[in-house]
Amino acid sequence: MKILTGNLILKGVFCKIHSLMYMKTHPKILFLFTIAFFLLFFSCKSKKQKDEEEILLPEEMNVAVQSAIKSMMGNANENGNINDSISVSFLPVLKNYYESNSYKPVWSNKEEWNVFTETLIQYLDTCERDGLFPEDFKASLLRKMHHQLTDSASKKIASTWANADILFTDAYFHIIQDLKQGRLQTDTLGWKVNREKQTTFFAASINELKQTNNLSTIFSNLQPTLKEYQSLRRCVPSFVDNMDRRTYTYLQYPYKDSLAFQKLFLKRLNESGFNIASKQPDSAMLSNVILKYQKTKKLKETGKVSASLISQLNNTDKEKFRRIAITLDRYKQLPSQLPSKYIWVNLPSYNLKVWNNDTLVMESRVIVGKPGTPTPFINSAISDIIVYPTWTIPNSIIIKEILPALKRNPGYLARKGYGLYKYDGEPVDPYSVNWAKYSKGIPYLVRQGSGDGNALGVIKFNFPNEHSVYLHDTNQRYLFKNSQRSLSHGCVRVQDWEKLAYYIVKNDSINYKGPDSLRLSTDSIASWIGRKERHTMVITQKMPVFIRYFGVEEVNGVIKFYDDIYNDDKRLRERYLSKN
Repeated sequence: MKILTGNLILKGVFCKIHSLMYMKTHPKILFLFTIAFFLLFFSCKSKKQKDEEEILLPEEMNVAVQSAIKSMMGNANENGNINDSISVSFLPVLKNYYESNSYKPVWSNKEEWNVFTETLIQYLDTCERDGLFPEDFKASLLRKMHHQLTDSASKKIASTWANADILFTDAYFHIIQDLKQGRLQTDTLGWKVNREKQTTFFAASINELKQTNNLSTIFSNLQPTLKEYQSLRRCVPSFVDNMDRRTYTYLQYPYKDSLAFQKLFLKRLNESGFNIASKQPDSAMLSNVILKYQKTKKLKETGKVSASLISQLNNTDKEKFRRIAITLDRYKQLPSQLPSKYIWVNLPSYNLKVWNNDTLVMESRVIVGKPGTPTPFINSAISDIIVYPTWTIPNSIIIKEILPALKRNPGYLARKGYGLYKYDGEPVDPYSVNWAKYSKGIPYLVRQGSGDGNALGVIKFNFPNEHSVYLHDTNQRYLFKNSQRSLSHGCVRVQDWEKLAYYIVKNDSINYKGPDSLRLSTDSIASWIGRKERHTMVITQKMPVFIRYFGVEEVNGVIKFYDDIYNDDKRLRERYLSKN
């Protein structure tokens, strides 16, 4: 009926144009009618093509969607734009996969969604429980397209199915990379640009999904099996279900623009119910409202803006969730399987643990590097233990502390109990050196002799690393009572150093298979300490040590948040999670 109506209209227009041509008058009117004729002609043709697309049978739809996907992949630009309406994040993987799959649709079949498509939509509603952010995967758009293609006229349009298929596949690839590799790497190091991973990881995973329909098992198996990761992950649902989802102003501190900062600061205080009537408050008004906030939050009442105040204001549930997400990703940077026995130092918790086949052998308080001299993150293994060590001061400390003091007074070394030596061990008189000519270091060694006053204390645990740091005792043991213990130049001071030494030596002796049946023992250590003798014990069964930064942990079934002592969680949040 529609085509018949169109033909009658065309016939009428043609007759009118014909009569006008014979009249040879009103040339402008004749031109307008000619244009109208061609527009109507092509409009009817386009409508006819659309009608033909809409009457595709379900069994014909897969081929049409396949053709549309191939066309879209061919037209995609390097920025991930598939067409005017959609863009993707994992274009290299998409192209590789669809080409290998002959561009066949993944998520639908004959105008119906596959079972695992419904499961993916459901997962997007709960993916925060795995530390993910739904909108990273265009969750709202996917839900909209899923609804649009469920029992509607759009089911008959192949291009709409193709758009949806590409977006669902892109989301799936994005999810599995975040679950397996995490987000704490640049795009150039992400697996999506790795040709081998495009086949062995991404394509293999989606092929497994098509074969098993078991999306939840696939997603679960991608994540670390480490007990600490799993225990934290089990706590996340309760946090997510009860979190305050209101959006609060995030404050950058330190700031560059004081006026801009004050405006945001006042806005943030207002969001917490601490209002200032004036839009341009004087210093007294500002101080008073800060004092009220500090008193309410049980902070030190200074009435001044400080790092601790800003940290408290930024410490919303949404920011806590970002720290949880970062911590889960930190676990993904560890080896998939940790050794059966190892030493674990978590810097923000000021804690050392020794594990033996998932059994906690011992733990100890530790003192770690100051924010200005942070302890680095390290994978290594204890190679030797020194009883009553000397301390050769590293060049970094010499430049920052020793050299300026020597320029003021060469007697500084004697007062601190340090000696000055050439590299061959020959002593040097500090008064004989022109310290003024040095700025980036000195051509000497500065060393503190062994003894109870030595900064390294009674025992030093060495392990190979490029930072010249180690575990050790200290001559300032009173500092372990502090709750905030980022106080060292970078090395890790261990409160229970004796227990740690005994465990390492005992483990080494038990596993020793050499000809010397006597080996070292805990009695040896006790004797040397009693006599204050300097000895070096080479450890043949090297004890792995991991020094890490985990700002969030599961403790007794709940999530515990530690101070971000090096602002490392903040740095990662601003670099990798800024859009969330």
